[in-house]
Amino acid sequence: MPTAFHLANKVRLPPPNGLPGVAELAESSWVRNCFEWFGRERQWINERHLELCRIPAATFLEQKRAEWMAGQFRQSGYDVHIDRAGNVVALQPAEGDGPLVALTAHLDTVLAPRRAEEVSIGSDGRFNGPGVSDNGAGLAALLGVARATQLAPPLEGRQAGLALVANVGEEGEGNLSGMRYLCRPVGFAAKVKAFLVLDGPATDHITCQALASRRFEVSFAGPGGHSWSDYGVGNPVHALSRAITLFVEANAGARTEPRSSFNFGMIEGGVSVNSIPAQARAKLDLRSEAPEAMDEMAVQLTEVVEQALEAENQRASGARLTAKIREIGSRPGGRLAQDSELFRSLRAVDAHLGIRAQLDCASTDANIPLSLGLPAVSIGAGGQGGGAHTPAEWYNPEGRELGLKRILLTVALLLGCPDGAPASR
Repeated sequence: MPTAFHLANKVRLPPPNGLPGVAELAESSWVRNCFEWFGRERQWINERHLELCRIPAATFLEQKRAEWMAGQFRQSGYDVHIDRAGNVVALQPAEGDGPLVALTAHLDTVLAPRRAEEVSIGSDGRFNGPGVSDNGAGLAALLGVARATQLAPPLEGRQAGLALVANVGEEGEGNLSGMRYLCRPVGFAAKVKAFLVLDGPATDHITCQALASRRFEVSFAGPGGHSWSDYGVGNPVHALSRAITLFVEANAGARTEPRSSFNFGMIEGGVSVNSIPAQARAKLDLRSEAPEAMDEMAVQLTEVVEQALEAENQRASGARLTAKIREIGSRPGGRLAQDSELFRSLRAVDAHLGIRAQLDCASTDANIPLSLGLPAVSIGAGGQGGGAHTPAEWYNPEGRELGLKRILLTVALLLGCPDGAPASR
């Protein structure tokens, strides 16, 4: 799920001109049939949404949900395969050897339900449970688009094919592995003209700048021992605590220009209250709109770890500690050009639907294609949600239909029908 930094005061929005035909496209029988299906089959989408969220799909453990998604795509008439990374790729190719428009959503969740009952509907109609918003909303939108486009009349004259992708490895230490595989220099990405990434709900943002991040594991190790008889041996937890404190104190002021952040999200170590730990480790997430600022924090991390190690070893009267810093993830940055077909298409659709979306900078699957100069953007799939990455996650499907219309119209423009509108029958 993206952590967004709004850019509304930094980026000037161009008018949505240069792409005539959105209104005409919206009146075509292909689009109208899809829109009618979205309104008529709300219950079907809701049921699929809940069903997929009840299939656990923690990062690195997405296989069962991937197989279920593949089955759903096949039922919608798509040519489906699961690639070597574990991504589900459903294709509806164009005639000939035309390019592809990729509509993607990540399969994995930070938390996974242990029992199906943990994903439920509340008395207020909201969905509750791990992953119902991030990224149940995006995956349900993929299924809705797949089924609606199967039942609509043929979309003639399109110049590109459609690829629906449910990818692995977006969250946590997945390090965008699924999207990295898709964007290899040869293979799938070589045919893709644009990536439209669905991440979470809401229609109030356009993530067109990729927020760079780096992630580290810091560990201290020693012989450990008994808290009484071995007292004086270097203590990894003490050293780690000191390193974290030094880093936090050095970065106490908010970094606003460029905006940056840090977070120690995990601390582990020790086996009992009366044992000196043999190891302690922490995981740190660094993010910044400017890679050089993030690199400065990474250098600072090395410095404080060295200081903490030296301080603990000077205090110790017994065996000394060692320390290690390991980079466990890196997400590159990038930016979508505002004169690109993808950006102008999305802005034109928003103008037609009356959506007022802010531009923002966030870390999503779009980071990888953007860093490679490939057109990509991340948007919400409609509805409202909150509590992402917590046990209290929720999703309200009210407003989902607007998100689906936005997605479908943008895809239709990108498919490249002559004069902006498809011939239909």
